[in-house]
Amino acid sequence: MIIFILIILCLVILAIYNDTKKPKNFPNGPSWLPVIGNLNIYKKLLGSLGFHHLVWCELSKKYGNVVGLKLGRNIVVCVLGPDAIKEVMTREEFDGRPDGYLFRLRTFGKRLGIVFSDGELWQKQRKFSVNHLRHFGFGKKDMDMKIEVETKDLIDVFRKQCDKPIEMQTAFDISVLNVLWSMMAGNRFSLDDIRLQTLVNCIHHTFTLLDISGGILNQMPVLRHFAPDKTGFNDVVYGIEKLMVFLREVVDEHKSTLCSSHSRDLIDSFITKMDQPQKHESFTDEQLLSLCLDLLMAGSETTSNTLAFAILYMVKYPEIQKRVQDEIHEAVGVNRWPVYEDRIRMPYTEAVLMEVQRIANVPPLGIAHRAIRDTHLQGRHIPKDTIILPCLYSIHMDKDFWKDPETFRPERFIGEEGKIVIPEKYFAPFGYGKRRCLGEALAKSNLFSFFSAILYNFDIQKDPEHPEIDMIGRDGVTIAPKPYRVVLHPRADY
Repeated sequence: MIIFILIILCLVILAIYNDTKKPKNFPNGPSWLPVIGNLNIYKKLLGSLGFHHLVWCELSKKYGNVVGLKLGRNIVVCVLGPDAIKEVMTREEFDGRPDGYLFRLRTFGKRLGIVFSDGELWQKQRKFSVNHLRHFGFGKKDMDMKIEVETKDLIDVFRKQCDKPIEMQTAFDISVLNVLWSMMAGNRFSLDDIRLQTLVNCIHHTFTLLDISGGILNQMPVLRHFAPDKTGFNDVVYGIEKLMVFLREVVDEHKSTLCSSHSRDLIDSFITKMDQPQKHESFTDEQLLSLCLDLLMAGSETTSNTLAFAILYMVKYPEIQKRVQDEIHEAVGVNRWPVYEDRIRMPYTEAVLMEVQRIANVPPLGIAHRAIRDTHLQGRHIPKDTIILPCLYSIHMDKDFWKDPETFRPERFIGEEGKIVIPEKYFAPFGYGKRRCLGEALAKSNLFSFFSAILYNFDIQKDPEHPEIDMIGRDGVTIAPKPYRVVLHPRADY
């Protein structure tokens, strides 16, 4: 009996030792504790700094531009600075997406969709999605025309609320989603659709519960059994279930009205593909729902948050707002508001939007990557399946390059000849490489069209009852502005 107990004790000690042992030549970082790794240090820093990306920036001051931690059962490396970030985003061995409980929770316990999948499934599904979205207007004139319809609808809504406070942090949600949804599902939603606004609110809430690495649900999933509320498990499951119920209804309606000879939208095309004998094995009902979930969540969150921040910055800097309005007037006159094609003649407006993307840092850690095999990065060993976080915040706020990164200064993106200059090494809101944001073209068109239409039609001012302006957002998978209100005044002669 004593021998048996000693053997068990030795095995426990060995397991504890192995759990604290770092891989040879692993990136610099604090020592690991058994089971929790560096969660104690990470949570303490998060409590004082308030944002996940700031935790990594703080750690980098001591450990350098490639920082390695163990968070629960996950090995996580964050890369900061232009060289390390570009290396992660352009090297094939970092093209994977993280795996784990949270990432499978949202897609039937499997690795589905296109955001958090990789390998052959991702290649097939991304190619299919891009090709068929293009067929229905994505990246073409048809897409810009859809955006024009949505901007006019939103401006009409705003006109009815002129001269009184309007909630702006979620004002763009449905309008932005409608453009993508029309290509996905063939229809659009009314801007006062209560059910859809509830679903979009679920998306926003879910994004605030987690961070891009997966958070505690991925690091220590067993905790969901003991603290389902505190870990966010119950809220995440509730949100996903609501979204899936909605998407199932949409897909079922498409199946019941499908015409095999004519696809109306992406969902029709996917259903038709599923019925083909030579289809790839990834074309399943679960993949269709997961794909729709990814597009629904990713297609609205970052763009609507960026637009909300853009309006907030115009309130804070009325002189910049006035300069954008003057440029709009010079470029298009008073008989129509700008469309995306006008951006060529509106470099300052373009620069303002780029500066918003830079300083607001809506996706501060991009989207997590995964090492698909053992490799090296910046002279350090990266084990297979390591989660890699590219800290885009570190390049967007680089003091050596930008000199005054905390200052909102659109002129930094305008060259001597008055044309837009993009320092790609230090400005990457859509990422680089094969995993570059699929919706970049749509996002850019949405940002320009909605922003310029509002500034063409309205002067934007503070809510006199709440004149304080809080530029610090809320942390999560993305950075979102806190709730705020503005007053829109119709511009004379427009």
